[in-house]
Amino acid sequence: MNDKQLAASVVNEVKKAVVGKDEMLIKALLAILSRGHILLEDIPGVGKTTMALAISRALGLSYRRVQFTPDVMPSDLTGFSLYNKETRQMEYQPGALLCNLFLADELNRATSRTQSALLEAMEEGQVTVDGVTHAIPDPFLVIATQNPVGASGTQLLPDSQLDRFALRLSLGYPSAQDEVELLRRKQKGEGLSQVRQVMDHRQLAYLRELVDQVFIDEEVLAYIVRLIRSTSEHPQLLQGASPRASIAVAALSRATAFLRGRDFVIPEDVQYIWTDAVAHRLLLPAGAVGGAERLRQIAGEVMNRVHPPRIR
Repeated sequence: MNDKQLAASVVNEVKKAVVGKDEMLIKALLAILSRGHILLEDIPGVGKTTMALAISRALGLSYRRVQFTPDVMPSDLTGFSLYNKETRQMEYQPGALLCNLFLADELNRATSRTQSALLEAMEEGQVTVDGVTHAIPDPFLVIATQNPVGASGTQLLPDSQLDRFALRLSLGYPSAQDEVELLRRKQKGEGLSQVRQVMDHRQLAYLRELVDQVFIDEEVLAYIVRLIRSTSEHPQLLQGASPRASIAVAALSRATAFLRGRDFVIPEDVQYIWTDAVAHRLLLPAGAVGGAERLRQIAGEVMNRVHPPRIR
């Protein structure tokens, strides 16, 4: 099995639990290979949590799952210090973030204070408790799910939180045919229980190193920067994408080229992940209509206006 086939085997394995969402699974794999975190946004019941659990099984990652509610405290995630009477010392008690894959279920039901506890972990791979820094195991991946804003008990994720996610994906309703297949598998007792591990930590680290080595020409780098800067110039946006978005787009483009069997990036790789990597980082003025769908449209408009370079 070559490197590309090894990566593809993860998607094939997750498909045993997730029906009819092949493109979303491929894009999730791109985020994983590029060391990015994933935000799954959709209505309840379309398979967001199942997808996250299937990925953890296929990759052989230790995972923790937290069902977010207003009662979840920051210390539940980062851990806390507890006094040991025998040793007469404070001892660190690890929180839920000390794992390989952290599933943040319905993240936008948590308080802003609890949401912000994720920031250091997502950006730096560590947590700080009582002034002491604790490293999170490597690899570390956050897959967060959220219900659409406006659903009961939800609130907007802060911009700083959204900017930490490499991709925001929406699974959408399954087709009638896929839903029948889903029921058929459920009836046979198939699904998540059938997903087996096809990759270990060492293999994942190796594939990530290969992705890092994919070459991006200066003209393609300039193309990415022009795209990002054009979002700040769009008349309907209050805020465009930041340089962190440029870094994410470049990394995801490398992963796309790798999965397509190339060791260099072309503009089509950038275009493939552009909207999913950037739309959630844009900000509409207060009172603007359209929400997430309008942001995706604007991201598409920007891509259509910026001419890609010709790579020979």
